[in-house]
Amino acid sequence: MTTNTIAIRKAEPGDLVVVQEIARATFFETFAATNTEADMQHYLTEKFTDAAISAELNHPNSTFFIAWADETPIGYLKINTGPAQTEPQGDTALEIERIYVRNAYHGHKVGQLLYEQALVSARQQNKTQLWLGVWEENPRAIRFYEKNGFVAFDKHIFQLGTDLQTDILMRKILA
Repeated sequence: MTTNTIAIRKAEPGDLVVVQEIARATFFETFAATNTEADMQHYLTEKFTDAAISAELNHPNSTFFIAWADETPIGYLKINTGPAQTEPQGDTALEIERIYVRNAYHGHKVGQLLYEQALVSARQQNKTQLWLGVWEENPRAIRFYEKNGFVAFDKHIFQLGTDLQTDILMRKILA
């Protein structure tokens, strides 16, 4: 999938360092201003280790896609099905666990391209719904998902370091 000079490619286990670097960078850019340094460092250190990313890349029910601007990774998508979902939603559901884009590329439709890749994956796997969790303090992301037809259906707690945060669970039923 390519638009202008942005390409979306499926990540392979050998892409561990690229996924790890884009995951750390985009998570930090997205949340550092609204969370404590200690909570951010704890999360980045714990969740983006070689072992953690390798396990995610090698999980049979998880898939990563990387957005590239020429040879530069600028964002990524992680989707889950079956037992890899962070909340059980059944075999007909596909979870968008992460869509993150470098701040410098906001407004360039990179997030939309990554979302569309999730939609293509869901249809290829005959899924009937997409779902995700989004932090209630992230209005930009909430608007993005609402614009794409998602509606809130529940909430859950996401722990960032020592901070317990509320995520809004959103769903889109596929025709």
